[in-house]
Amino acid sequence: MNKATKILLTIAVMVAILAFYFYLLGRRGVSLIQTGGAVNVGLGVGVILLPVIGLWIVWATLKAGFEHQHLASRVRDEDLELDVSDLPRMPSGRISRDAADELFQQVKGEWEKDPDNWRNSYRLARAYDYAGDRGRARETMKRAVALERAESASK
Repeated sequence: MNKATKILLTIAVMVAILAFYFYLLGRRGVSLIQTGGAVNVGLGVGVILLPVIGLWIVWATLKAGFEHQHLASRVRDEDLELDVSDLPRMPSGRISRDAADELFQQVKGEWEKDPDNWRNSYRLARAYDYAGDRGRARETMKRAVALERAESASK
């Protein structure tokens, strides 16, 4: 069994466990509503909302993960991955701050020349991540996904 299969199997098991938990939570919410009384009905509605929110979070997280993996695969196939193998690292294994900032400046310059290219947005998102700016990395990755989707739709 290869690494990707193990990861997918782990995800599937976790989602199945969460689905069962959400089912139990939903049943408990319905049971609270059926007992009547303002407090019980209020709690029941709240308990029913928890699995709905949980399912949305699981769906959004999995969707984003699969989209990011798709982009990573395409970038790897096109040999456009950022090469960070030679960058100095801290004892924790993270790329040193100065090296990550230097890499970020280089990649940002490439992105500024062609900001509507999903590959450049993907590389910029990775550079943000290496530099420790996870918020901007997520937003830039969302942009890369949208640009790649638009490119694929136009073909």
